[in-house]
Amino acid sequence: MRPLLVLVVLLLLGAGCLAAPPPEEPSYAVDGDGHLTITAPPPEVAGEAVLEERGNVALTDLVYRSGDADVHAILAEPARPVMGIVYAPGAGVPAEAHRERAIRYAEAGILFLAVDIRGNGGDTPGEPLNIEQDYRRFAGGEWPQYYRIVADLSAARQVLAGRHGVPVVAMGSSNGGRYAAVAAAVDPAFAGYIGISTSGFGLAGDGYTGDARRFLLSIDPDCSVGSIAPRPVVIYHAENDPIIPFGDGRALFERAAEPKAFFVFNGSHGIAGEVDDSVIAESAQFYGNAG
Repeated sequence: MRPLLVLVVLLLLGAGCLAAPPPEEPSYAVDGDGHLTITAPPPEVAGEAVLEERGNVALTDLVYRSGDADVHAILAEPARPVMGIVYAPGAGVPAEAHRERAIRYAEAGILFLAVDIRGNGGDTPGEPLNIEQDYRRFAGGEWPQYYRIVADLSAARQVLAGRHGVPVVAMGSSNGGRYAAVAAAVDPAFAGYIGISTSGFGLAGDGYTGDARRFLLSIDPDCSVGSIAPRPVVIYHAENDPIIPFGDGRALFERAAEPKAFFVFNGSHGIAGEVDDSVIAESAQFYGNAG
């Protein structure tokens, strides 16, 4: 390098005049077998407000930036958590509906962050799940909302891990369990996956070719659940579930690799107190020791 050019560069560096590199843009890729990967910059907390304090638990209305949107969440935070859960509610259920559940987990020493899923009718913008519309976005090189939700869950894990440095599990009920399964497969920093009253799509993508096949497999927990291992997979399902058949939940479990566990609970569809009792009793000890 010529001496004059060296001098100019040094002067610019010293004055801080060189332009900073542009911020990393989120991106995704899907391979020929439908396996999804997502790359995104670390999330930024855009706002938080304490809603209430109950004993050693603080309940917070948390907003973090993920991709193109501010994502809202309800966070219940104990003073010294042993693990964390990023929870994806079922279709049409906002995070606020799980306020008391979040406090219950936190009182047991578990960080609990219920994400306000896009399209569930809460404060996070979005539309109800529409697979055909998402496929059109995929075919056009745009972001399907399904992928954005998966990225939102991964960003939520990073928020929790940054606050306390404990193992964080992806958990979801019904359709939220599908998002959580794909998120756990895509993000290897999740400590495991818990699915409740959920299932995959039966590898329906294999009935198609080209982009349609790749896309349908990329959103199918039946395709991705096997790659969560060696992190544990736990599935809860009620025998009399009228929404997602018991056999479909069992099929998702069968496609998971060890370590894994399947629990049958009483009731019908969706997360219930019996499930909460089991998750709190089993997971806090296991993941607390895993950290």
